[in-house]
Amino acid sequence: MKKFLPFILILGLLPALLNAQATQPSREELEHRKKELQKEIDEANEALKVTKKSTRESLGQLRALRDKITLRTRLINNINEEINFINGDINSAYRDIKTLEKDLDTLKSQYAQLVVYAYKNRSTYDMLNFIFSSQSFNDAIKRYQYLKQYRDYRRRQADNILETQVLLNKKIENLRDQKDKRAGTLKTEQEQRNILETDKKEKDQVLTQLKGREQELIADINKNKKDAQKVQIAIQVVIRREIEAARKQAEEEAAAKRKALEEKKRREDAARKAAAAAAAAAKANAVNDAVADKPEKVERPAPEAPSKPAPAPPAEVEKPARVENVLEATPEALALSESFETNRGKLPWPVTSGNIIGHFGKQQHAVMERITVENDGIIIGTSKGAAVRAIFQGEVRKVVIIPGGGALVIIRHGQYFTNYVRLQTVNVKTGDKVNTGQVIGTAGTNELENQGEVELQIYKGIAKQNPESWIRRK
Repeated sequence: MKKFLPFILILGLLPALLNAQATQPSREELEHRKKELQKEIDEANEALKVTKKSTRESLGQLRALRDKITLRTRLINNINEEINFINGDINSAYRDIKTLEKDLDTLKSQYAQLVVYAYKNRSTYDMLNFIFSSQSFNDAIKRYQYLKQYRDYRRRQADNILETQVLLNKKIENLRDQKDKRAGTLKTEQEQRNILETDKKEKDQVLTQLKGREQELIADINKNKKDAQKVQIAIQVVIRREIEAARKQAEEEAAAKRKALEEKKRREDAARKAAAAAAAAAKANAVNDAVADKPEKVERPAPEAPSKPAPAPPAEVEKPARVENVLEATPEALALSESFETNRGKLPWPVTSGNIIGHFGKQQHAVMERITVENDGIIIGTSKGAAVRAIFQGEVRKVVIIPGGGALVIIRHGQYFTNYVRLQTVNVKTGDKVNTGQVIGTAGTNELENQGEVELQIYKGIAKQNPESWIRRK
């Protein structure tokens, strides 16, 4: 059992080793990730430059610095993974060099023995004597072939020594290159760490100065809450009005269908009664004629009670199709909803360039950690006056001007609504049909942040959605 124990342990560890190897990123992935992180860091630097143009420290500066710190930390981790790859190459090169040196020593030792043997048997006389001392001609041929193979073997050994020496020199040169590469990468990693420490100090300084303006920040939070409440009231009014209008339309269409069915049933009942009366009259006329022809032989029968017409089969009432959401009562609205849902995670951003500076839902305040703020959508920071575009085709259901909070555009897509908040200007009006990517206005300006802002909200009926799960990732 003890003999098999190491083998059993290896089998137990094999899945974990294979899984770790599968999850480890490749060199190409690390290089691609490094470029993407550097690109995001450059964007964060540009955002920081914009916010620094403001005369005072702002949440935008703090946010940009925190983004830079997060991205640079990820970049340093990426560089460390790259260093691990280089260390692996260096260790492999060391092992190859040791193996080649050992092989080279073995080849040289064997070749030395061949040289000594050849030196001892160097005279032509000895070679000829070795051949002519054969007992038969076939034996002489074999001895000659042996000498020829021996010389070829010596030549191959010499060639192997030279080739091994060349390969060894290449490995040593490659090892030198890898060491230089590691030194350069370590230098880059240290430079990034120095920049990271500088960013952290600047972040702490901005945070300290912002904490000294607590009352101003609280006033700004309260103002944003009031503006958000106004926006929510306007949105809820529009959505509930749309739901009510759709319900009324559905009820009117259902009532019209019922009335049409009842009218059809009434006409069918009247037609059946008329046909029954005509049949009864024809039968009575036939009996009267027979009695008039033979009065002495025919006994007049007692008049029959008029037969009642057979009851008409109950008309099948066509039930309207069940609609789970009145906002999808029409085929057009249903198709638009389904198309919107199909594009989940693939919808475009409302601005050409920008980054999310306020995430959906409850968030801890950047400065005052005891305070939480709640966003009904995502707030996107962009350039001042940037064009704001519809993220999907639909119909503008309302344009609302929020006092002190910019303009609000509500677009309906079946049972879905996209709301564009904090617009500075608006290019559309209620009832307009818009296409995906169509400009509907321009982003508002946050003077404290010294940048443009737009808030994107998505509703399914009256239920809020997280826009980050609907728009495509950058």
